[in-house]
Amino acid sequence: MLNYLKELCALYGISGDESAVRNYLEEKINTFPDIAECRTDALGNLLVHKKGKSPAKHTVLIGAHMDEVGFIITEIRSDGLCVLEPVGGIDADVAIGRSVFLPEQNIFGVIGCKPVHQLSKEEQEQKPEKKDLLLDVGATSRSETVELHILPGDSVCFLSDWTELGGNRVACKAIDDRFGCAVMLKMLESDIPYDTWFAFFVQEEIGLRGSKTAAFAIAPDSALILETTTAADLDGVNDGAAVCRLGRGAVALFMDRATIYDKNLYHLAFQEAEKFSIPCQTKTRIAGGNDAGSVHLSRNGVKTLALSLPCRYLHSPFCTAQISDMLNTYQLAEKLLERMHE
Repeated sequence: MLNYLKELCALYGISGDESAVRNYLEEKINTFPDIAECRTDALGNLLVHKKGKSPAKHTVLIGAHMDEVGFIITEIRSDGLCVLEPVGGIDADVAIGRSVFLPEQNIFGVIGCKPVHQLSKEEQEQKPEKKDLLLDVGATSRSETVELHILPGDSVCFLSDWTELGGNRVACKAIDDRFGCAVMLKMLESDIPYDTWFAFFVQEEIGLRGSKTAAFAIAPDSALILETTTAADLDGVNDGAAVCRLGRGAVALFMDRATIYDKNLYHLAFQEAEKFSIPCQTKTRIAGGNDAGSVHLSRNGVKTLALSLPCRYLHSPFCTAQISDMLNTYQLAEKLLERMHE
């Protein structure tokens, strides 16, 4: 699974431009056994039906999103700099001075803004704003930028390498939510107990869009959404303000800004975790949201649970997570998939 995650994080795919990720997944899945169906819908979701050891009495969906946060070019200025608009929730201060990559043109760049020595005293006391972000690809005029085949609407992605840290931790872009994709890929490679639908969603970061159409098409009775979630367990952040913590296992959610999760499934997560001695925690703040927000409202309603990986510095070039949490989340997801069928 970790090898899958490393390879997935190296791919580029902001919301609405996930084809490189989808092509990678599809190429792998087509070599796996017992794949009954693998198709891409009109929005770009990859929908996969895998046969299990036994037929399913209920339709169970497991899903994760393929897209990552990034930027889109909205304008090319006369000085050659490009005006950017974030795709997904990105704070401007995590982007300034960062290396970026334009996958369509195979061009590198840097994100900048107005120099600090040109800021007024009032401006220096304020956080940078997203509207101030500019892409610098080294061009000195609009015509030079256009000669590089850069146009409004082009994708701009964070550039970062898979980096192994101390404490059994790794850092890279797009762990949100290539981790969920890697877990599902590993499950698809393996034997599963019951026939199951797997959905790799598009456009989660801009409004849970792909999961809405995918859930409608599959019409599941219950769903398990795999995600990453913000861990704020840093020095000076006390008690519940940490939200969740690295090293304490998977995160089972009872509620966020988009979903109140099925209570039976929520309790089932902790029952299975205790039964198999798998570390598991919950979030101590009602915050955020994920594809469960659209899945649980599909058709006549879907009993839904989200299982997340705790991750620091989410939506930045260096999301940081702990490998033991990844393995424990994968193990618990396997147990829950079987129990949800039963």
